[in-house]
Amino acid sequence: MVIRLLPETTANRIAAGEVVERPAAVVKELVENALDAGARHIRVSLEQGGIGRVLVEDDGIGMGPEDLALAVERHATSKLPEEAMLFAIGTLGFRGEALPSIGAVARLSITSRPRAGEAHRITVEGGRKSAVAPASGAMGTRVEVNDLFFATPARRKFLRSPRGEGDAALDALRRLALAWPEVGFEATLDGRAVLALAPAAREARIRDLLGADFAAAALPITGGAPGVLELSGLAGGPAFTRATAMEQHLVVNRRPVRDPLLRAALRVAYREVMTPGRHPVAAIFLDLPAAEVDVNVHPMKTELRFRDAAGVRGAVISALRRALGHGVGQVSGGSMGYAGPARLSFAPPPRPEPARGFAEAPLPLAFATPAPAAAPPLAPVPAEHPLGRALAQVLETYILAEAPDGALILVDQHAAHERLTHERLAEEMRAGAVRAQPLLIPAVVELPGAAALAEAAPELAKLGLELEGFGPGAVIVRALPALLGAPDPAPLLRDLAEELTESGEGTALALRLDAAIARLACHGSIRAGRRLTPAEMDALLRAMERTPRAATCSHGRPTYLRLGASEFARLFGRS
Repeated sequence: MVIRLLPETTANRIAAGEVVERPAAVVKELVENALDAGARHIRVSLEQGGIGRVLVEDDGIGMGPEDLALAVERHATSKLPEEAMLFAIGTLGFRGEALPSIGAVARLSITSRPRAGEAHRITVEGGRKSAVAPASGAMGTRVEVNDLFFATPARRKFLRSPRGEGDAALDALRRLALAWPEVGFEATLDGRAVLALAPAAREARIRDLLGADFAAAALPITGGAPGVLELSGLAGGPAFTRATAMEQHLVVNRRPVRDPLLRAALRVAYREVMTPGRHPVAAIFLDLPAAEVDVNVHPMKTELRFRDAAGVRGAVISALRRALGHGVGQVSGGSMGYAGPARLSFAPPPRPEPARGFAEAPLPLAFATPAPAAAPPLAPVPAEHPLGRALAQVLETYILAEAPDGALILVDQHAAHERLTHERLAEEMRAGAVRAQPLLIPAVVELPGAAALAEAAPELAKLGLELEGFGPGAVIVRALPALLGAPDPAPLLRDLAEELTESGEGTALALRLDAAIARLACHGSIRAGRRLTPAEMDALLRAMERTPRAATCSHGRPTYLRLGASEFARLFGRS
């Protein structure tokens, strides 16, 4: 075995892979540099989703010719004046790797002008650097990256489509914009304006990025102790959920992160109040001394190591549970607040009977007195109906039924109807005839994942969902699957966009369609809290008996439980 040193160009291109995975990483690194340079306005332009071109312009302090030459050298940085600061990092970028990594795999041009000096430019193409030369330019820095991965074409093959890469790059920009509300941000995608954020207070920036619906329904989060760990932000109530965790924004010391410990804390806090398979929406900000957190554990600096991990986790869980405890009774609606039945005909809930007045005494228990005339006995439950006969609705969520052998069946009405809708949509799709119901007035829905939906429009059309792109960050919906009734399209499309983004373009078409069907079914099913008549409950039971996979919903949760004689004996200690 012969060991040899790699050529510098090859080593640089290999190292670049840790920092520059895709255009989103380029945007993140360049915008972080602009923020560290004190920029108060940042403009980002993308072409071909950033694969063709990324341009980031800022009004920060800029660089002189000597600093500009050093900026493209490895391990050169202005953000660690002494080694001790490595253990108390207070800036976003500090490794001195981003610019040389980008220059190793793309065509990089940097023009910068300090506040007291002239503008200069340097270029790097595939690792080859030019000399610094005078140039014209406004105060601040302009970084242009062209032909990403032209020097490593094998890596370019692993990129997603321009639309998918553009979505990821804009998501990275949105997360930074949320963490820095006092900075203005602009973004264009292939010449179209897709983001325009003026400097604002944090609450206004959250509303601009996460939507007015979230801001209106969100619960304030506070916790921790001054100087040790300070928690703040907004979190959605249990009814305001998403299909994935993409809209969980976690910011630590002004740094957007996707830290596993913090995400786990959110799951634990919501575990007892949220439907399994759903994810809360949140914008949570943590501030703690820089020495208490190590940000140097991941190349992209999106994961952290806390000195007191248990304390941080406990503080987040406590703050969220405290907010949820105060706000659960006030939150309603959101993405779970509508119902659109499919095929089964559900009548409106009956008017509740007047409550008995306090002056009425309850009837005494009188075991020794003759019983009143008994109602005629019910006919036996037919053996061909294994889910039995509906007896009652419990908590306006569960159907209580009696099986032919006397066992009790408890059915989750939403989970059961979700499976029915899922299977019917799948059956119609296999037959090539999913019925679409045109909307009288096409609906325009604005959402971050609009581009992913527009790209998947041909697939979604097979499911009866007809839509198309409508300007930056929006789609226009022209028809919905007839089976869904008439749900609000906005929450449905948010879930679908997240599902398509999470699954990725490499996922097989059949799996992508099945995932989309599951989301459609969820939004087209009767909800918990919907009162049903006895005939409606029986109709649901009969439909379940005819439907494949009826024992679980589209997300794998059970649709019903069966309690027979042995289960009752065990519960009452008779076994």
